[in-house]
Amino acid sequence: MSKFSEMFGGGSSDAWQYSANRAKRARRAKIASAATGILVAGAAVVFAATNWTVGLTGGTGSAQSQSVSNLTVAATTTGSFSNQLFPGGNGDASITITNPNAEPVTVTGFSLPANTTYATGYSDQALTSAQSGCTSSSSLVSWNYATSSSGSAHTLTSPVTVGANASLTVTLTNDASMALTTPAACESTYFKMPAMTAIAATAGAATATSSPATDAWTS
Repeated sequence: MSKFSEMFGGGSSDAWQYSANRAKRARRAKIASAATGILVAGAAVVFAATNWTVGLTGGTGSAQSQSVSNLTVAATTTGSFSNQLFPGGNGDASITITNPNAEPVTVTGFSLPANTTYATGYSDQALTSAQSGCTSSSSLVSWNYATSSSGSAHTLTSPVTVGANASLTVTLTNDASMALTTPAACESTYFKMPAMTAIAATAGAATATSSPATDAWTS
């Protein structure tokens, strides 16, 4: 008799019967396990349905807000100058707004110096060589819609958003003005507009405006 037969006390049919019984037990075990899993899941649903109240002790967290730095506005000649100045007319002005903050900043308007504060004329686009006879005293070029009082506020037609740690170049359509009596020395001249007195802006999440942009204040 083979060792297999000796071990299980019979021939191959006995061995087969043993294997068959073992397979049945294994199947029953699997079915029992599956049923147990279903019961566990059901128990979880029943537990949830009891609507037990779970309390909270404490639960505070820690956060810190960003500090906000001032924006800078600088003259730039990289913008579009479709409308150029002439005596008694208006022209485009181009600025670059730089945002040093770690969050976007949305600009809605500017405050301007008095309309008697004039631009300085330059012969070169880089604004480094002063134009003789076209100074901040004689050019009579000022911001359009500025008033006789310094600090008048002017709202942009559309707000612009400067991205975090980024710069935005904006062409301000017809927001520079030249007096009818501006001297001929200011012909074919680049102007560095007078410094603005304030900016209306809010820091917070927003989509950055694509640079360069076109905007304006119209009053």
